Formats: sequence, structure tokens, C-alpha cells
Amino acid sequence: MIRRADALALTRALVAVDSRNPSLAPDGPGEAAVAELLGSVLTDWGFAVDRQEPAPGRVNIVARIGPRGAPRSLLLNGHLDTVGVEGMTHPPFTPTERAGRLFGRGATDMKAGIAAMCAAAAAAADTGPDGEIIVAAVADEEWESLGTRHLLATGVRAEAAIVTEPTRLAIAPAHKGFTWANVTVHGRAAHGSRHDVGVDAITHAALLLAELEAHQRRVLPTRTHPLLGRASWHAGTIRGGSGLSTYPDRCEVSLERRTIPGEDGSELARELDEAMTRVRASTPSFAATVTPGLVQQPNDLPVSHPLVQAMEAACLAAGVAPRIEGLACWTDAALLTAAGIPALCFGPGDIALAHAAEEWVAVEEIAAATAVLTAVVRRWAGRP
Repeated sequence: MIRRADALALTRALVAVDSRNPSLAPDGPGEAAVAELLGSVLTDWGFAVDRQEPAPGRVNIVARIGPRGAPRSLLLNGHLDTVGVEGMTHPPFTPTERAGRLFGRGATDMKAGIAAMCAAAAAAADTGPDGEIIVAAVADEEWESLGTRHLLATGVRAEAAIVTEPTRLAIAPAHKGFTWANVTVHGRAAHGSRHDVGVDAITHAALLLAELEAHQRRVLPTRTHPLLGRASWHAGTIRGGSGLSTYPDRCEVSLERRTIPGEDGSELARELDEAMTRVRASTPSFAATVTPGLVQQPNDLPVSHPLVQAMEAACLAAGVAPRIEGLACWTDAALLTAAGIPALCFGPGDIALAHAAEEWVAVEEIAAATAVLTAVVRRWAGRP
């Protein structure tokens, strides 16, 4: 049993359950066990709880409290899955407190945020909400966001949403998007002594990367957002070659383009096409095939939006200095906003500690986030 609205105890309980995403960690169990735990807790706390299964063994928890279908409604969203634990310097699933910090995989990304939003919803509900409070703890955000996509496909809607990703208690109405692509550069295999026959796919891939890097230095700094700064790209992986004395006939490069609001995800394909044209102009034997990958759009909520203003007021009410910042990473907030549910991010923890060898969240931030979220839920869907 976890005492009603006890965010710290709930964080500890969630961290203790392995919920590694099996798409990232082959032996990861997914979210089912942690979802069942959370669903049981929220049922005990008086929520009406539904269990969704967006894919076999992958589980969402949707919990509601307050009058169903009320004109005012607020969705609190967070993901239950975590990344792998290789290289961690402390036990990943043994929540341990030291010097005011709670350590464990998922402590900051983002089980503390889930605990804070659940505790806040319960505390706000105690005042008798005029609106509906919806808590959605979802699967698979770390890979393809199956959970939030399924949530939206089943018709879950609200007037606005807060995604409790780690923002260090900053209000984050905007974040970047990203686009992936794989490029296969084609060469011609030959003995290392036959420069007259071989075509070096690895060197040709390097020429392409050099053109993209030149574009990044010259052009991308001119594409900026007031909260997010500039757009960027980087090479994620590169594979090619079979031996020192053989011209490589193939080199594969995976690329990621981080996009800002105003970009729609088509930029990487266009920039690749232009870069390949420039390479071919000086190296006619250059040949490559591009395979498009996942596209996730940026999020951008105007700072004048009522939800941002409500968050600022809630911060002041809870004694937290309101800060509006951009978030560099992608979150499910973009999917919610695109579906007509204006969304921003706010939560305890530092995104710089997500996926890290040492992951922790400040205990005082869990309490502060819970206080702010309680205040904003009461302002939005409850009774101040």
C-alpha cells in the first residue's frame, strides 16, 4: 500500500520495477508489470482505471477522476518504459537515497514525473474537481510512442495536457523534433592494389558527410527558435568495409536531423539530395541510396497560451520561480498538440541524467513538482 498522494513512495515503487523497453533492450520485459502496479495504486486512490494494450505485452494505464465529460479537462501524460541498464554505476532497480537524491533507472526519465502527476491528480481531486482529470501512463515512448499513439487512436481527449518529462521544474512549451535516414553508399570491391578498378565506398561516404557538415556550419545556424536555438544534424552510426586490402563496396551511415518548429521533417531528405549532387559534381563515381526513417515533429505552444499562464501562476503559488525554457529532446507532447490537445512539458529531474550511467532525481524536486502540478490541476480542472 502506498499512502494517497505520496509521490516519493510511488517513485520508489515504480523505479523498483524493471520496465526496460524490449525494442531497446532485447531482454527488456516492457511495461506490463509496472503498469499493473500503478493501476492498482490509482484504483486504491479512487481513480477509475482502464488498461490498454497498444501491442502484445505493452500496456497503457488510463485513470480518470472527476466528472466525466465535464467542459474542463486536463490530461497528465508520462511514459512507463525505460532504456537499458548497460554500464550503470549503481543498481538500476534498487531505489536508493543518498544526499537528497533518489537513484535508479527511470528515476528522472520519468518515473518521478509519473509519480508527481499521479499524486497531484489525487490531491487536486480531494477538493472536489469541477472538471475531469485524466492520468495516462503510457508504453514505448523511448522507441516509437506506441502508447500515446494508441491513446489518441482510442479517442482519449482533453482540453490541454502536461507531459511530466524532466525539465528541472522549468515550463517547456516547445521542444525539437527529429528525422532519421539511412544512407547506403555504393562502391566497387577490388584488391587494395587496384586503384584503377576499386571504388572506395567509405571515402565516398566521408565526402558526403563533409558536405553535410559544411551545410551545418553555413546554413543551420541561420535557422533558430527563440526557446530552442538552432537546428542540427549528426551521424549516428557508420558501417563498411571487409578488410585492409580490399576496396569497400558498401558503406552504411545512419543520420539524425534535429528539427525546430517551422520545419516539417522533410529537411534531411532535401539536404541529403543537395549534398549528394555536390559530391557527384566533383566525384562522378559517387552513388548512394537513401532510405527514409522515423519522423517526429517538434512541439511549439505559444508562451501566451492559457496553459502556460496557468503553469506560471501555479509555480508562484507553490513557491517555485517560474522559468520558461525550450526542451532539446523529443517527447509525446508533440503528438498530443498535433491531435488538438495543446501540450507542454514540466517535471522533476534533469534530462541530462536520462539514459546515463548514473541516473537520479532530487527528492526535493519531486515534492516541488507535485505541489506545482497540484496547483495547476486545481486551477484548470478543479477548485483553487
